[in-house]
Amino acid sequence: MGLDIRLPIGLMFSILGVMLAGFGLLGDKAIYQRSLGININLWWGLVLLVFGLVMLLMGKRASRTIAKSADDD
Repeated sequence: MGLDIRLPIGLMFSILGVMLAGFGLLGDKAIYQRSLGININLWWGLVLLVFGLVMLLMGKRASRTIAKSADDD
């Protein structure tokens, strides 16, 4: 069948998560004074990365299930 929408969404969120977490790690620490010293970019980057990886894993699992059922037919 067609492309599972979870694969490109997972890839997009994973890339954005890595970029945002990288900015949080390498960026200037002074910008986090307004957020009580919490590195918001790092934490949300990690959240986006985990969400993207979950979407990628779900898409890969579904594509394997579809391929396996097509082989049985």
